[in-house]
Order: sequence, then structure tokens, then C-alpha cells
Amino acid sequence: MRKTGVFFYISMLMKFLFPILFLAIFALAQQPDSLQRRTALLAEKAALENDIKKLNAQIAQTDSLSKAEKKFSLEQQARQKADVERRKGEIGQLNQKLNELAADMRREKVAIANSQIRAENATATRKALASQLASHCRKLEDFIKNGLPFDIDSRAERVSVLCRDLENGTATEEEGFSRLRAVYTEEIRFGDEVQISSRSITRSTGEVINANVLRIGNQWIVYQDDAGLLYGVLNRKKGKDGKYEYVWKEELSFEERQAVKTAIDVKLSRKPPQMVVLPLSLSIN
Repeated sequence: MRKTGVFFYISMLMKFLFPILFLAIFALAQQPDSLQRRTALLAEKAALENDIKKLNAQIAQTDSLSKAEKKFSLEQQARQKADVERRKGEIGQLNQKLNELAADMRREKVAIANSQIRAENATATRKALASQLASHCRKLEDFIKNGLPFDIDSRAERVSVLCRDLENGTATEEEGFSRLRAVYTEEIRFGDEVQISSRSITRSTGEVINANVLRIGNQWIVYQDDAGLLYGVLNRKKGKDGKYEYVWKEELSFEERQAVKTAIDVKLSRKPPQMVVLPLSLSIN
């Protein structure tokens, strides 16, 4: 009985110890693999931690770059905004200057247009003035040619040249005024002065003689030949065509001849100054 109980106890003990022993043996058999796996896990963990550190460093660097880029972006936006505002101000100033320039150009165009109008008016006035001066010259030329036949060619030629210069535009209006004034002055002096000269006279008979010719203004001319025998008074008559012409009246009475002789002698200082009654009625018919 005692042996059976011991054996039973031993068998029960073996029954319980065998799995424990098996597990211990199995654990002992599996212990090198666990150490390797642990070592590998630790190495993997270290590698993962290293990667995490690297990733954190990259994330921190990325965050820093992101912050820097964000700051730079904000600065760029602020700079762009300030630049836009500045350019808007510059554009506004330029627009104002352009408006002022356009206003100045409009005023300048108006001034130029007014100047052109004034220049055109001045040109038209000058043309009209030149035309009037030329017309005066032609009238004066006709007056001289139809007036007292005394140095007509030289007097009329001076006026004719002035007329041509004015009509051709060779002479300016100022020059035309000056020359025309000079001609009028000469003609006025011609009409006022009493002049005596020795020159050749063609009588009504065609005979040419030397005579003393007395001219009183532009109204009256008489002559006496050098011998004191022939006399003449220039007389104006109206022709058949209605125009006036000058002819010599050489059949004078004794009183008329004496009046002409006395007038010539007084002018030549052969006789003292005195009143002479000239036959003025003979010059107007």
C-alpha cells in the first residue's frame, strides 16, 4: 500500500511536472531565438527612433522653412501692396500731369490757331495793302502822264517801277509806303515850286528851239527863246475823245508876251521882285 501510494504520488507528480519541464525545456530551446528577436526589435526600435528623430528634424526644418516662406510671402504681399499703392499714386500723378499737359496742349493749339488766324489776317491785310498801294501808284502814274508835260518820262518811270515792284511782290509794304510817300512828296513839291530851266522846246510847228522855260507848279508853263523873240504858253484843251491834252499857244498879244518876259526876267533875277499878272486864263480852256 505504501509503495502504491508512493508510486501514485510520483506518477501524479510526474504528470504535473512533465508539462512544466517540457515548457522549461521548450523555453530553454527557444531562448536564443527570443534574444535574437529582442535584439532585432531593439535595433529596429533604435532605427525607428532614429528615423523619428530624423523625421522630427525634417518636420522642424520644414516648419521653419514654412514659417520663413510664410513670412517672406507676407513680406512680399506687403511689399507688393505698398508697391501697388505707390504705383497707383504715381499713376494718379502721371494722369494729373497728362491732364495738365493735355490742357496746355489745347491752350497751345488754340494759341497756335489764333496766331495762324492773325498771321493769315496779317497776310491778307498785307496783300490788300499792297494791292491798294499798287492801285495808288497806278492812279498817280496816270495823273502824272495826264498832267503837265514836264519831265513826264522820269517822273512816271519812278512810279511805274514802284508799281511793278508792289505787284510782283519784290517790294514789301513798308518799302512801298516809304517809296510812295517819297514820290508823293516829290510831286507835291513839283506842284508847289516855281522853277525855271533852259531846255529844248518843240514848238507847235515842229521847230526845236532853246528857250528859258518857266514852270509854276503843275499848272502853268511858259517859255521865251534865247533871242527873246518867240514866246509860248502851254494850254490845256479837251480833245475829241474827252481827254485833256496840252498844246502850245504861241500867238500871244503884246501884253501877254510882256507878262511872260517879265516873269522870266524876275525869276532869272534880271529884274527886281515884283507882282506880275500872268495870263492864267490861257491855261484853262
